[in-house]
Amino acid sequence: MKRWIALLALALPLSVWAVSGEEVMKKSQAAFLYPGKDFKVRVLMKLINRDGQERVREMTMLRKNTGAAGGEQKYFMYFFQPADVKDMTFMTYKYPAKDDDRWMFIPAVNMVKRIAAQDKRSSFVGSDFTYEDVSGRDVEDDNHVIEREEKLGSRDCYVVKSTPKAGDADFGHKLTWVDKATFLPVKEEQFDRKGAPYKQFTADEIADVKGQPTVIKRTMKNLQTGHRTEVGYLKSEYDLGLEDSLFSERFLRQPPRKWVD
Repeated sequence: MKRWIALLALALPLSVWAVSGEEVMKKSQAAFLYPGKDFKVRVLMKLINRDGQERVREMTMLRKNTGAAGGEQKYFMYFFQPADVKDMTFMTYKYPAKDDDRWMFIPAVNMVKRIAAQDKRSSFVGSDFTYEDVSGRDVEDDNHVIEREEKLGSRDCYVVKSTPKAGDADFGHKLTWVDKATFLPVKEEQFDRKGAPYKQFTADEIADVKGQPTVIKRTMKNLQTGHRTEVGYLKSEYDLGLEDSLFSERFLRQPPRKWVD
């Protein structure tokens, strides 16, 4: 009898006896996007075409949690280079279960531009990341199922299939490899609506920053064009005591040097 029960357990779908796909993705989002009360990082972004030609963008990103994991957040970015984006700023108010608010200050025309909700799938400053990738997609927007468990390098991972509940995504479905130890997403494969491979995200380096496992190098590659974007964190800091007032239109036009330099 015991042998029969053991064999039956092996034959059952993983979701019957493990955590659910939605639980894994909620924990993954908390580990990836919400560690600490706030966060500051200097970012080097390389845009690389299929021939290996590079364009470099350098910026500071500030992030403040205004709610629990999965709740509201505020993001602020200031661009140092290249010349065509120097002094440009970007701000996001992220909300659960509704469209985020996004603004961009364009110094060349001295204008704050509101980014429409439907543009969340557009390229972020010419990179392979979308506006939605920057602050994260709501877990509730997709159905999540654990497909399997497998090793990715030395990491034991859940492999979760996520399918949009509505047609508001630029992918048909995606697979995410979530590290069981840290719950960080270490790989993601996106497929277009015809099922063809579309984009691939990889967490290339993870480091401990003030006790928080942090992805300090990542790559997003467009598998259909060969273009990729590599992002490196030059310096990361948690729990600095960022004030809400930093995340305002006033500072979009006049970034606080104390925080962005």
